[in-house]
Amino acid sequence: MPQMSIVEALNQAIAEEMARDERVFCLGEDVSDANGGYGGAFAVTRGLHGKFGPERVLNTPISEMLIVGMAVGAAMAGMRPIADVQYGDFLFCCMDQLVNQAAKMRYMSGGRVSVPMVMRAPVGATGRGAQHAQSLEGFFTHAPGLKVICPATAYDAKGLLKTAIRDDNPVLVFEHKLLYGGKRTESGALSMVGEVPAEDYTVPFGRGVVRREGKDITIVANLLMMYRAMDAAAELDEDDISCEVIDPRTLAPFDYELVIESLRKTRRLMIVHEDTYSNGWGAQLASYIAEHEIYLLDAPIKRLAAYDVPIPCAPVMEKFVIPSTARIIDAARSLMKM
Repeated sequence: MPQMSIVEALNQAIAEEMARDERVFCLGEDVSDANGGYGGAFAVTRGLHGKFGPERVLNTPISEMLIVGMAVGAAMAGMRPIADVQYGDFLFCCMDQLVNQAAKMRYMSGGRVSVPMVMRAPVGATGRGAQHAQSLEGFFTHAPGLKVICPATAYDAKGLLKTAIRDDNPVLVFEHKLLYGGKRTESGALSMVGEVPAEDYTVPFGRGVVRREGKDITIVANLLMMYRAMDAAAELDEDDISCEVIDPRTLAPFDYELVIESLRKTRRLMIVHEDTYSNGWGAQLASYIAEHEIYLLDAPIKRLAAYDVPIPCAPVMEKFVIPSTARIIDAARSLMKM
């Protein structure tokens, strides 16, 4: 199978879906690479203007409210827009369009109006300070009517995005800036190149995946934190602590059954995410397990997350706030003593 980065996988997914369905189009800030443009802030849409032209790859003003408003309206009219913001933090500028309009229109119309739009947003701390570094997944899992996905591999990036484009509901795609790869790499980025089938395929929503099997602790982690959990699990093997690492892939819908199946074996649960500790998506998972399967647990649920502060600009402080591999290792050792 071809090897590609997450950026390349996302680009290929969009190109294939635009070729398959003439209703699919892209819009956002600098999404076109014509006239010296970059093809989006992280070059995901690079080359699409040349293939599909200016009517299907639309540069917009720097106005997130306009971008999402256009996407919602176009989707309601029968198109399938893929909207793009340069940083996920800017989604706060268009919460009404996303949460009050896109998420609710199908319900309010009794199913007569659908909103088949995709909203792509980069997340994660990369040295840019408090307004360009947040992980927003938890905000949008709280809104009924929105689907939320978090691809962490090239295979999932292509397959999940294809599923999102074909879905008749609004889907938010959160992509971590340190996992992109491609032409624009961030300081501290991982090299996430993986195998991607050449043939058409999709990845279903609501199904997580076990990235590493283990018998002592179940660690559920998304995006960058999944890789740090994998690194921690490799080191913990030396202490005879066997960790099973689960990548949920989609947060809404969420694959609770996969976590429960793992807990029947490990009987210990750790949740790791880059969102804040208070009210992050991990809090929902913890409460669900506590409510429905508390007797599976031999120890309290452990949550690791960013501390409840704005993301600092100073690199040393940013590293302190975001969960590290060392923090995951220390928490796992502590959990095994309970």
